[in-house]
Amino acid sequence: MRTFVASASFVFLILPALSQRPATTVDASRYLYGKNSATKVLQHVRVIDGTGAAVKDDQTVVIEGTKITTIGTSVSVPANAEVFDLAGYTVLPGLVGMHDHIYYLQRPNTDAQGSEGPTLLPQMTFSAPRMYLANGVTTIRTAGSVEPFADINLRKLVDSGRMIGPHVEPTAPYLQGVSDIFMQMHTLTGPEDAREFVKFWASQGANNFKAYMHITRAELQAAIETAHALHLKVTGHLCSVSYPEAAELGIDNLEHGFFVNTQLDPEKKLDTCSRETGAATLAKMTPESPEAAELIKLLVAHHVAITSTLPVFEAGLPGKPALRPKALATLTPQALEAYLYGRDRRSTAPETELTRRQVKNYKNATALEHKFVEAGGFLMAGLDPTGNGATLPGFGDQHEVELLVNDDHFTPIEAIRIATLNGAIYLGESEHIGSIETGKDADLMIVKGDPSKNITDIENVEIVLKDGTAYDSGKLLDSVKGRYGQY
Repeated sequence: MRTFVASASFVFLILPALSQRPATTVDASRYLYGKNSATKVLQHVRVIDGTGAAVKDDQTVVIEGTKITTIGTSVSVPANAEVFDLAGYTVLPGLVGMHDHIYYLQRPNTDAQGSEGPTLLPQMTFSAPRMYLANGVTTIRTAGSVEPFADINLRKLVDSGRMIGPHVEPTAPYLQGVSDIFMQMHTLTGPEDAREFVKFWASQGANNFKAYMHITRAELQAAIETAHALHLKVTGHLCSVSYPEAAELGIDNLEHGFFVNTQLDPEKKLDTCSRETGAATLAKMTPESPEAAELIKLLVAHHVAITSTLPVFEAGLPGKPALRPKALATLTPQALEAYLYGRDRRSTAPETELTRRQVKNYKNATALEHKFVEAGGFLMAGLDPTGNGATLPGFGDQHEVELLVNDDHFTPIEAIRIATLNGAIYLGESEHIGSIETGKDADLMIVKGDPSKNITDIENVEIVLKDGTAYDSGKLLDSVKGRYGQY
């Protein structure tokens, strides 16, 4: 029988050894591309600048230190510059992922029949940041945290060079009402709790807040008022509160496009998440319906941004998306097996009225996003990496851009702006990131091919620059091969 004394002795022996270890460090040189000279010149490169402007071919981009200093066709190469001949390549702004968690949803004992509870959210603090950066995502908003101090400290460690990853905009823990959907979430006890919650996490370094499915209108209002007084913003994956109610309360952003609006769900009760969780509303709210026009008009009038997260919903459709070996190689064997079991169940199940409605709803939602933008709405991009091998960090961000083109019917240039500059504007960082312009930070992705003609070329990332440092995408991915789902 173990005793407390024995356990304490064990801890006593281990803790001094841990305290004598050096602070977290990383040898970034093994993941760099080229010599990483202070001055870099990208020659003969195609530029998609992220502003929505036309593509410019055969450009020269000069980077000095962390900044872009020159862009043009007749550019003198500075002495001692490291020159990259990039004929056949395209440079884009680094993606700004606006729904990019650091955790990975896990369902215990997944097999061909299903899984057991509870659903858990383990943190992927090592692998996820590298996967984002390797795939061209240079800034992320975590859009909900279950280990908030890990996310807040990750930002500090990345900014100080002690970890590799994108710039991190950490979101506080979820503002969640009474529910047992995720046992790792705090449950609000009322409006005053919501106010104190926002104040505390703002004081700890969280700079975004996310309301979740079971929050009440009073709690949401209290959170929004408190956050706004601190010059911070609130987004939401809602259910108990409908989109019109949230807009009237002053919410800044709504997650998941139009998939989770519950205003037309049958038997929807105030402050209660409906059984349909928005599916019934989306079935009724066709793109040409008066209900859609009225909602979009309201959202635009209240300056409510929408975050599109198409990959997480496309992944629920049979046979979607196409498997990407490079992405699946990052998963642990157990996580890969669980994903393939789920995918197989969806793909082999007989077609039902429910699956037919899922397909129809997906098409409605993509069309509504396009209608929203046409009406002057502000759309951003994310992926929501939630325990599905189709929505992995970075890979899913790329696929979101592809789906904005292929399913939302935006042009590639429009979709790239949504996934870059729009996110930067929302975060208040557009003077520094989000587009390729002189004086801005050198947060860039370089891909082989031309995404303006073939959007899937956005997957061909070979070099990623963050603050002017050039990383080798392949080397970063090799460092996490078989690890995502573990740490």
